[in-house]
Parts: sequence; C-alpha cells; structure tokens
Amino acid sequence: MTQQLRIAHLYPDHMNIYGDRGNVIALQQRCRWRGIACEVVPVGPGATVDWAGIDIVFFGGGQDSGQALIAEDFVERQGPALRAAIDDGLVMLAICGGYQLLGHYFLTHAGQRLPGIGALDVYTVGGKERLIGNVVVETNPDLSGRAFRLVGFENHSGRTYLGAGARPLGRVLVGRGNNGEDGMEGAVYRNAIGCYLHGSLLPKNPQLADHLIATALRRRYGDVGCVAPLDDALELRAQQVMVERMLRVRR
Repeated sequence: MTQQLRIAHLYPDHMNIYGDRGNVIALQQRCRWRGIACEVVPVGPGATVDWAGIDIVFFGGGQDSGQALIAEDFVERQGPALRAAIDDGLVMLAICGGYQLLGHYFLTHAGQRLPGIGALDVYTVGGKERLIGNVVVETNPDLSGRAFRLVGFENHSGRTYLGAGARPLGRVLVGRGNNGEDGMEGAVYRNAIGCYLHGSLLPKNPQLADHLIATALRRRYGDVGCVAPLDDALELRAQQVMVERMLRVRR
C-alpha cells in the first residue's frame, strides 16, 4: 500500500516570516525520503477546504499587516470546521501569529481585542517589549513518549497564557517562551501544537517533524502507519551544537 499525506498550508502568501515555509518543505522531503506521497494544498483567503481529506495543517507567522488581512477569513470561513477537525485529532503545527489565532483572542497593546477560533485554550495579551532571541525548549515527555530538545528563534510582543484545556509544549531552557514569566513555551491540545519557534523549526528539529508525520500516518492508516528511521546524524549534530552554544551563553 502506498501511503499518502496531504498538508494544508494556511495563507502561505501572508503568513511566512523567518523562513516558516521551510517547515512545509521539511515535511515534504522527509516524506519523500520514505516513499510517502505528499501533496501540499495552499489555502488562501476564500478557499473551501475538506478538512476530512487533510492530514497535517501548517500555519506560519506573519507581520501584523499580513495577519490582519487573513484573520477575519480564518476565523469566520475556516474556524468552525477546523476547530472540529482539531477536536477530532487533526495534526497541526502553528507558529507565532498562527498560534495566536488558534487561541481565544489576542488583546493588542492598543486595547483592540482580536478573536481567534478557540481551538487552543490560550489567550494572548500584547506587551510593550518584544521577546526576541534564540530559544531552547525541552519538550514534555507526553508529546511523543520521550523528552527531546528543540531549538528555534522567537520574535513576538504578544504574551500567551494557557488555560486548563491546553498543556505546554515544553519547558524553556534558553529564551522567554510564551510570556517570559512562567518558563513555558507553546501549547498542545490533542494533535495540534502552537508555539513561537521560528527558524525554520522543523529542519532544525527532525524529532518534531517525524512526530507530526508519524501521528498523521497513524490517524490516517491505523496500525499500518509507521515512520521508517532516517539518517539524521548531521541534523542532530547541528542541533546539539546550537543547544550547547546557547546553554553556554546563558550561563
């Protein structure tokens, strides 16, 4: 049986900052190396999506102007069906602005309340200071059965706070994370992940890329869905060098 995954890339022309598009490229390539057919479906304003036919959703970050252009379309057109699909276990990765729009709302520094779709039990409040810099996160073991470290880059003024219905992606070892206060980064609900890690995130962190692919395969194909190992020696060595360098700088 030839396995196939379909990736929905939300608003690629508006939400693609700090190389976020590289996350989709990484997922495609890691599927191809394994002989898994992979189709990318760009979802722009006004698009109609059959979420039952989608296996992974990626939603990148964008400048405030780009986010403003797509926010209404996302919340009103895609929001209800996408939220139901996430409740049903759809695999998703959202970065920065995409992460914020998955939550309940974003209260800007100027006092404007921008609604999200409420798929993640989080809310975001704008701050005066931008949280900028390299980040190291140790993931919660319940994400994939074991903890591993992620490296990335954050640049956000919004402070995101988790409610009882979401658990953090992990603990911040270097950087500011969700809000610079509680030492946590990202949010997870079922198979959906939101975080502030640009970079691109997945090329630097093959463990997370494979977690998304494996989860999507199991959801689509059941027990026959599996992820064959790849030789990630170079990627993991580069990741380890960055982790060690950032931990040294922090000390």
